[in-house]
Amino acid sequence: MRVLLIGANGYIGRFVADRLLADPAVQLTALGRGDDADVRFDLATGSPGALTRFLDAVHPGVVVNCAGATRGGARELTRHNTVAVATVCEALRRSGCGARLVQVGCSAEYGPSQPGSSTAEDAVPRPGGPYGVSKLAATELVLGSGLDAVVLRVFSPAGPGTPAGSPLGRLAEAMRRAMQSGDGELRLGGLGAQRDFVDVRDVARAVHAASLSAAQGVINIGSGRAVRLRDAAATLARVAGYGGALHELDGPPGVLRPTIGHPRTESVGHRIDALGHHRTDGLGHHRPDPLGNRGERTDPEHASPVTHPYPDGCGSWQQADVRTARDRLGWRPRIALEESLADIWMEAACRI
Repeated sequence: MRVLLIGANGYIGRFVADRLLADPAVQLTALGRGDDADVRFDLATGSPGALTRFLDAVHPGVVVNCAGATRGGARELTRHNTVAVATVCEALRRSGCGARLVQVGCSAEYGPSQPGSSTAEDAVPRPGGPYGVSKLAATELVLGSGLDAVVLRVFSPAGPGTPAGSPLGRLAEAMRRAMQSGDGELRLGGLGAQRDFVDVRDVARAVHAASLSAAQGVINIGSGRAVRLRDAAATLARVAGYGGALHELDGPPGVLRPTIGHPRTESVGHRIDALGHHRTDGLGHHRPDPLGNRGERTDPEHASPVTHPYPDGCGSWQQADVRTARDRLGWRPRIALEESLADIWMEAACRI
């Protein structure tokens, strides 16, 4: 089976490439913008005609699209997430290869959901930000293309290779810095959100299964269980061997809730906010956020910062209904969140 993989150098794409290469029945060709791609092609600027000529030459049986952008303004997100998919769909329609399309979507397409609920594929999408809108537009293009196609709506991927700018990546980096500096106190904000974390290697297994199946439409890929970010932080501290106190900054102003360890007297310059808030220097003065985030304010008379939403525009809760993946792909998640977090920590700990 010839498979054309688009976006092989991305976070999910790297693991999809490894999974497909492990299948002796697969002949893999990688297409992307990087120098190490088998074929260099920019979907955001390349023409459908040029891609059609390549498809006719390679004649893949499956095209897997893992490419896209997660950051940037609305114009950039639209170009890389929507226009790029339109190019793929049009090229496949023009080509005589008859390839099946596996599109990697995102749970941000659904937007906020009711706490306690599981989101099924028939839920009405209401994305809460430009990223979700751009990915939803791509999904609609795929579903309306008339192609043999399936869209995998991936919930919150975790595990090795997790981007440092993601919430779990920032948690690990802040913990590494605290341990490196000998700081016995870590102050974390934005831990109230609950997300459905799924290991990126399990996502790669789902892509492989979708490539071999005849399933069409939208299929959720998640663990089926929402986890509060503060619980993920506690697990990360345990696997990291961090013995200091974790303080949560969420909640009413002036309320500081220790979640791990015991509080100590705070020294000047040892306040760390791992999830994107400004911090103070112990004297009530604003200091730059060590993780490079902007736009938050800390009240010098209170420990709590102004609460900001989880950055995916999905509100306080997301949990996948994964029965369709089980029934139509024969897929179930295998890797527990603790193992995913341990791998995130191993990479963070090795970072200089």
